[in-house]
Amino acid sequence: MTIYNGLTTDQARHYQRGGADAYGLKPEHVIAVGSCNPCRHCLKPVCEGQGMLILAHRPFGALQPYAETGPIFLCAEACEGYSGNGVPEVLTLSPQYLIKAYTSDERILYGTGEVVAQAEVEIAIFARLNRADVAFVDVRSARNNCWLARAYRDGGVAGS
Repeated sequence: MTIYNGLTTDQARHYQRGGADAYGLKPEHVIAVGSCNPCRHCLKPVCEGQGMLILAHRPFGALQPYAETGPIFLCAEACEGYSGNGVPEVLTLSPQYLIKAYTSDERILYGTGEVVAQAEVEIAIFARLNRADVAFVDVRSARNNCWLARAYRDGGVAGS
C-alpha cells in the first residue's frame, strides 16, 4: 500500500500564520484563480475565489545538492491535512506528473525520474517504492516542477 503525505499540519499552520518560508519570506496571500491550485496540506484544489498562499518550500530536511526548493500553494485558512487512502485529489487534476525516487538520505536515484500520465502515476510510484533502495517518491507538476506530495510504502516515514 502507498501512503501519501503533503505538508505536516505544523508546517501548514506555520505558513498560514505568516511564518517565513524557505527563503525567509512571508507567504503571499492571493485569491485563487482557475481550477488547479493544489494545496500541499489537504491535497485538494484551492477553488477559484478562495484565499490562497504562495510560498517557497523545500520538502527536504537539510540543504544539499538534491534539496530542490520551489513555489507551492496552500489554503490561506486552516485546512485538514490529507489522511485518506489512495491517490489524493491533487494527483488527479493534471494529465501528467513528474515523479522522482529518493534514498533515505534524501538523494535522488538516477534513472527514477519520469513524466507519467495521470492514469499511470500510482503504478509508476508503486514500482519505484518496491525497490529496496527507495525511501520515498516525490510527485511534482510535470509542467512547472512544483512539489505536490510525497509517497511512501506503508510503514515508511511520514512528513515532508
